[in-house]
Amino acid sequence: MLSRTVAVLVLVALAVPASGGAVPAATASVRASDTVGCTFGTILGPPVVRDASRDYSRQCEDPRIVAVYPDPIAEGDRGEFVEVDFPEPTNLAGWSITDGETAVPLPNRTVEGQVAVSPDPAAARNLTDRRVLALGDRLELANGGESVELRRGNTTVDAVTYDRSKEGERWTADGWVPLGASNHSPAVTAEVGVEVFTLPDSPDVPVRALSGADDRILLAGYTLSSERAVRELERSAARGVDVHVLVDDSPVGGTSERQVDALNRLAESNATVRVAGGERERYRFHHPKYAVVDDRALVLTENWKPSGTGGGSNRGWGALVRDAAVAEDLAAVFRGDWEAGDTVAWETHRKDVDPVDGNASRETYPERFAPQNVSVERVRLLTAPDNAEAGIVGEIRDAEESVLVEQVTLGGRETPPVRATVDAARRGVRVRVLLSGAWYAREENRKRVRWLNALAEREGLDLEARVADPRSRYEKIHAKGVVIDERRVVLGSVNWNNNSLRENREVALVLVGDEVGHYYARLFRADWRGGASRVPAGVAAALALVTLSAAAYGRREIEFE
Repeated sequence: MLSRTVAVLVLVALAVPASGGAVPAATASVRASDTVGCTFGTILGPPVVRDASRDYSRQCEDPRIVAVYPDPIAEGDRGEFVEVDFPEPTNLAGWSITDGETAVPLPNRTVEGQVAVSPDPAAARNLTDRRVLALGDRLELANGGESVELRRGNTTVDAVTYDRSKEGERWTADGWVPLGASNHSPAVTAEVGVEVFTLPDSPDVPVRALSGADDRILLAGYTLSSERAVRELERSAARGVDVHVLVDDSPVGGTSERQVDALNRLAESNATVRVAGGERERYRFHHPKYAVVDDRALVLTENWKPSGTGGGSNRGWGALVRDAAVAEDLAAVFRGDWEAGDTVAWETHRKDVDPVDGNASRETYPERFAPQNVSVERVRLLTAPDNAEAGIVGEIRDAEESVLVEQVTLGGRETPPVRATVDAARRGVRVRVLLSGAWYAREENRKRVRWLNALAEREGLDLEARVADPRSRYEKIHAKGVVIDERRVVLGSVNWNNNSLRENREVALVLVGDEVGHYYARLFRADWRGGASRVPAGVAAALALVTLSAAAYGRREIEFE
């Protein structure tokens, strides 16, 4: 598309937004000659500018533009669309969408509710769950900025102006959001009992959580091949528990024979199994690791496979939250993904699967860190691509004393959590970063360690990074965790790279309290002392911090365990 530069972000609306929606800051003036206020029905008030400093309630029922998707991840921006809300049955004869240069008439149909209009409806239907109407003429939404108006005859009913678009993101009243982002707004829960644990030390905890189900198990994962987990799911389904399982349809490296067998067994039992992805995929990967068991929420950094929840390999973190509100918030995430248009029944998908060989990790490791029941002052649920990036960065920015990072690897220097961690060190916070020595991450992690240690030496920061040496206590780090001020812990499936933060479905928890902070800080220190591959700092200045080749662009080129 040709780009038309727009100097400022403007958001003009004649219909006032529904209550409860955050509105981005805007600077604009309303031109009386071009606007009619709330006049589609009864005149209820003058035109208004949507302003982030005010909390509006809906004062009129005029149609309005609710989303614009100008920059799909597709050649030629195929599938771009505009979403419009028609609160009442409306015949679209005489209505049009214009970009200021071309007025494209809407089809002569009667509609009600939210619909999408697109010059390429076949492609757009794979990108939105809204009903898609075809536009007869070409509407070109400029990636460099555009003004879009909804008109009835010659009268502008609603208008929005966006600045430069972001590929794969749609504009809404909340600003630019990834296409797959959902509208979950979980509450912050206080005074909660939590069982915290680590893997491979305590593989019985997730299995025990599943075995205790009375009413429901909603299990979400990237993969599922753990025999112990599958057996408990079968048993639960057999005794009448409502068991639903949702995994990614095409993990990197292919679907293993073990997983095919596991999903076949579950589908043949009383469980219901679906896979997420396909042509209408909302996420590059469905990558969370959690389960809702009755009124408890189990969130992990590890996959449902022998090396993860089976305790056969990985250093991982986990938490079982015993709180109905947190469980229901997580259940809402599950239901939204389960009911989305990019999921299909495993039985339907199975015929397209060509299984690959897969070796299961069967090592055993000592229990150095027993599970612990702790009281947590506050729990917050984070999801990607919705709010995980802002949530993790916000926690690090609030650090006053220490930041302890234990990750598989790190993204580039400008990856927001990486940048926030370096900024914390620059303001005097003690920072330690421990990365995995796994074969697929070792060389890149050594580069990251060299860069961080060189930066610390050059700027005199209390910052040190290491590549972990497990010394037979586990095989490799697969955790995605951070401990802040030994009081706040973030753990879950979110890797510190932009793909995970912005393209995947991920789930993480923020747990606040002295007990949980001390538990994971003690674990971190043990892993830190357990032996480290130290890399000289002096050669780092010239090294570029790059993402793992496994995190390259493209859905099926990104590797996760």
